[in-house]
Amino acid sequence: MKLVDAARRLEALGNGTRLEIFRLLVRAGGPGLSVGDVQDRTGVARSTLSHHLHRLIAVGLVAQERHGTTLICRADFQAMRETLAFLVKECCVEAAREPS
Repeated sequence: MKLVDAARRLEALGNGTRLEIFRLLVRAGGPGLSVGDVQDRTGVARSTLSHHLHRLIAVGLVAQERHGTTLICRADFQAMRETLAFLVKECCVEAAREPS
C-alpha cells in the first residue's frame, strides 16, 4: 500500500461521523446495510450522510451496490486489512536498532 493511499483512508476515518459509519458497516459484516438503515442508526441527515459515504467510497473503504431502489453499503474488509497492516507493518522496527 502506498503512503498516500493510507493517508487518504486514515484522513477519511479521522472524521467522527465517518468513523461511526464505517464502524457500523464493519459490525454489519458482509450483508452490509441500506443507506436508510445507516441513517436510522446514526441519525445523520440524508444529505450529510451521502457526503460522508461518498468520501468513504472515494478512498476505497466502502462499496455501494444498488438492489432495486435500495442502496446497500458494505465495508471493504480487504481495504481495511491493508490499511491496518500498513500501520503495524514496521511496528517497533526502530526499537530493534542498537544505539550508536
